[in-house]
Amino acid sequence: MYSFSPKLRLYSIILIVLGLVLFGIGYAINSGIDTAQIEQRLSANNHALENATPTHSSQLNGPQDHQAHVDHAMRQVHNEPLSALLTATSLFFGIGACALFFYSIQNAAHAGWPVIILRVMEAIATFIPIGGIIMLVIVLLNAGHLGHLYHWMDPELTDPSSPHFDSILFQKKGFLNIPFFVIRSVIYVGGATFFLWKLKSLSKKLDQTKAKADYQKLYNWSVGYIVFFGFASAAWALDWWMSIDPHWYSTLYIWYTMVSCLTSAIGVMIIVSVYLKRKGVLPQFNDNHLHDLGKFLFATSMLWTYMWFSQFMLYWYADTPEEVNYFLGRFNYYSPTFLPMLIPNFLLPLLVLVSSSIKRNYKVVTTMAVIVILGHWVDFFNIVMPGTVGPYWNIGFLEIGAFLFIIGLFTFTIMFALSKLKLIPTGNPLLHESEIFEYPF
Repeated sequence: MYSFSPKLRLYSIILIVLGLVLFGIGYAINSGIDTAQIEQRLSANNHALENATPTHSSQLNGPQDHQAHVDHAMRQVHNEPLSALLTATSLFFGIGACALFFYSIQNAAHAGWPVIILRVMEAIATFIPIGGIIMLVIVLLNAGHLGHLYHWMDPELTDPSSPHFDSILFQKKGFLNIPFFVIRSVIYVGGATFFLWKLKSLSKKLDQTKAKADYQKLYNWSVGYIVFFGFASAAWALDWWMSIDPHWYSTLYIWYTMVSCLTSAIGVMIIVSVYLKRKGVLPQFNDNHLHDLGKFLFATSMLWTYMWFSQFMLYWYADTPEEVNYFLGRFNYYSPTFLPMLIPNFLLPLLVLVSSSIKRNYKVVTTMAVIVILGHWVDFFNIVMPGTVGPYWNIGFLEIGAFLFIIGLFTFTIMFALSKLKLIPTGNPLLHESEIFEYPF
């Protein structure tokens, strides 16, 4: 049985408090930015001039006079607090959902090797309702027009008599409308939370009964979550991220964002499993299990790179103005983060984890897991920020504060959940296979 150490508990609380303090400072600074300062930024920042590459399709519609540019810049600057929170929250909600997805795959495949770390996956997935509540708050703030991350929520855009009328959004309003958007978000969070509760309760019951019927139920509900996740992860990618710029779309986007979260989830599994082994409460976890998790970290990193390159290459080759604008804005204004993120997300995993023997090195694999998670936070930064804050971005109090707050909350949630779980699922019929598992190479 794992006991949540007072030191780690204190550290996680410090991260939460420090994150809130930094976010609060950043929010106060951001709220104090007025029209005069925006005018100064427009005159000093060549990126914001009329002939610059737009970072959002809304810049191509409606009035194009100076006042329209000032109003748009004002919205972008004041989008930064919610954008920072959306970046961190949506990533870690995705990590929790992908951990449960990975867990369900193992159950559905009757995989033996990962049985001793199934409870680690359950604990990571416990963040789903916590992250989901924060996501719903973000959604409701935007639906109530207290936030402006989702441009299509402006009613003037679908009013044919308005000078801001957008014919493309008018055609999409059957799907992109506020009530349906809120309902879908509730379904994503509520559905994932329900499957989390159901799978954890069945797993706990299986420990008590060791009955084949209960193991069959765990299998059936795992398959059910895989189906739910397949549709929901695609839909929340469209809603929460792609609809930030509703003119742009990609058929690879749903896979791209899902794999980013899945890679990060495997990284978290590695960190937590190694931590538990170092604490002496999970001695069954050995080099062979680490090796397989390292393989998944390597494989999903390469899959993410394939998705990223395919999406980029297809649009570059087609050279369609409506689509390449998505990348031009990132090349022009996000050059310090857009291409450099390939280093932690692709190059380092390729160079370090390609070796079979290195995947058994606890320090190296754990370090790579941390690097990959940070790299995918940068990935989500590049997903959210260009369409919400445009060229007025930075990594300051708001971004660091939101990230530390979510990390602290995530750590506290996982470790508290682990302290309430029986670390070894003794009722799983494949437990012995996991304990004697040995990678043959």
